[in-house]
Amino acid sequence: MRRMSLTPELVALCHREEADPGPDPSWTQLDDEDFRSLALRLSDEADAGPLWVFAYGSLIWKPAFESVERQRATAFGWHRSFCLDMVRWRGNAAQPGLMMALERGGRCDGVIYRLPEGEKPLQIERLLRREIDDHESVNSVRWVPVRTAQGPVRALGFWVGVTGRGTSLGQPLDKVAQTLARACGHVGSGAEYLYNTVSHLEAFGIHDRNLWRLQQLVADEVRAIHDRGLEPGHSLALQTP
Repeated sequence: MRRMSLTPELVALCHREEADPGPDPSWTQLDDEDFRSLALRLSDEADAGPLWVFAYGSLIWKPAFESVERQRATAFGWHRSFCLDMVRWRGNAAQPGLMMALERGGRCDGVIYRLPEGEKPLQIERLLRREIDDHESVNSVRWVPVRTAQGPVRALGFWVGVTGRGTSLGQPLDKVAQTLARACGHVGSGAEYLYNTVSHLEAFGIHDRNLWRLQQLVADEVRAIHDRGLEPGHSLALQTP
């Protein structure tokens, strides 16, 4: 396996203890009935047969659900992008972070997981509660056609085709690297998220060239921050010429 520039030691330098600020009141939170209704709709739209979930980021290394099968799969017409603005979880108000979603264009090689036989609405509802918590995010949950070695499959995807408020689309990698090297929230840092994603993709034999370049840039940025003796969230370090 290729040796990453972003090492666990560099990732550890990015960690800070941060308090959870709680949900942003400007977003409309989903309640129990909302989750049930959305799960029923998605279940009605599902194909017959088992429930598959498409993982391209944290669901690969922290699925939080039981699966009975996994295999590589490719979603055409989408690509990984650090485009979700984060002021919670892996960022904060003082130093917002970025999380991955799927933007239109290109291809995304990932992993699909087959869930055990069971009542689909309940299975889907558990997934929804892990991934989203507000009405504004509902449209980013969709069935994604993917191709596998065994043929085509429709899998449930999260944070697919995000637009509008809370997104920063099409950012250059060097700017993303500056953010990920500095951002940290109550669940961890952006550098940790990137490290886990790239290392697990490589373990599956998936080499994402953009993410590989990004982890090199983040590693360089973390070294530069600490060589200068600056705090990771130092605002001057984010200024561009």
